[in-house]
Amino acid sequence: MGKRLLVTGCGGFVGGSIVHETPPGVELHAVARKEPPERGRGVRWHMLDLRDGEGVRELFETILPDAVIHVAAIADIDFCEANKETAWQVNVSVTQQLADLCREHGTRLVYVSTDNVFDGKTGGYREEDAPTPINHYAETKAAGESAVAGLGENYVVARTAVVMGFPMLGTGNSFLTRMVALLREGKRVGVPQNEIRSPIDVVTLARALLELAGSSCQGYIHLAGNDWLNRYEIVRCIAGKLGFSEDLIYANNPEIIPGRAPRPLDVSLCNKKARECLQTPMKNLEDGLRLVLETVPPPSL
Repeated sequence: MGKRLLVTGCGGFVGGSIVHETPPGVELHAVARKEPPERGRGVRWHMLDLRDGEGVRELFETILPDAVIHVAAIADIDFCEANKETAWQVNVSVTQQLADLCREHGTRLVYVSTDNVFDGKTGGYREEDAPTPINHYAETKAAGESAVAGLGENYVVARTAVVMGFPMLGTGNSFLTRMVALLREGKRVGVPQNEIRSPIDVVTLARALLELAGSSCQGYIHLAGNDWLNRYEIVRCIAGKLGFSEDLIYANNPEIIPGRAPRPLDVSLCNKKARECLQTPMKNLEDGLRLVLETVPPPSL
């Protein structure tokens, strides 16, 4: 990945994990909107709203990174549906500017996308399958993919599955953290039974993205776990492994939730390319959870 790496979205769940997993010897420039929850690690932090186009250009041209991992995005599907202009500014316009800057300076770009770009009608999606978004969040990420692909070369679009783990910096948007908080209180957790995913742990994801930043792999790649499971199966398995009663997990019908944007049903991803091209191994659910607990276990487990 060269000597200088620029990572956006480092105040979030996935970005924070990249900061945590970046190896020694890399000059890491971490971008976040707010003051980081911790400093140290030799990380150079930059507080910046990426919608500030002049600020982004100034930062980029000051650092002149060898590679960029673009993680920052509004990933709340329902928020994006209700705030379409804001979602487009952050998820598309910012991505387009970073792609343009990378083109100008010959910088490698790794763009973090999502399994949600697919409509979920078939599952087992491969890299060559065309995006078919069914909500605005997915539309913005598909548009971001197109902006990055416009580079022509020296880019990777990394589509990720649902990410499992605990935040390595600050809080972050971790469904596992929210779930554990409820289970500790003895509260039941409702989960859709008809939404199929291929979960990846956040440690493996961070390591794979860092490897991609320094590799010659180009084009699209699916970063996903080896298991294709519905959300109900995923959460029941995790609850049991963490020592909670699986009876606290129940199947619900999310379609009755007011204001909930459409979700694709089966966006399981084929990870064959990742398994062949990367040294970072893709894991099944249990092995991924074990790695998470070995790396950043929740305080009381």
